[in-house]
Amino acid sequence: MADYPPTDRTTNLPEDLDQISQLIDQAAIKRKAASTDLLALLRLLEQHHRDICETLFYDALPDNRQHLYAMLRDIEINGGWPYIQRMKLQALLANLPDLDVDNLFTLPVAPLEDDDFLGESK
Repeated sequence: MADYPPTDRTTNLPEDLDQISQLIDQAAIKRKAASTDLLALLRLLEQHHRDICETLFYDALPDNRQHLYAMLRDIEINGGWPYIQRMKLQALLANLPDLDVDNLFTLPVAPLEDDDFLGESK
């Protein structure tokens, strides 16, 4: 398992963003062994991400070629589009080695040919 926080993060953040980053790290470390608390933190970050994207960021998108070029250049140099990836269910289930995945979601449902519908006889 990787160490947290990672040591390869960008360090040239403005002071206010660096402080936010440190607070997020502290909140995550404080919840280190509590998966539901970490999940709540991830949901909070995702909600902030979505809110900023759908409001402030979209309104601030470039309105001319020079600004568009500057933004695309920044993406090329500093990394891609900000994205919060959701964990895949398979990755979550991989941590449960004794779990019988094949029988996890099976429901005791009668086969379709055995169903009786009102007013029908077989």
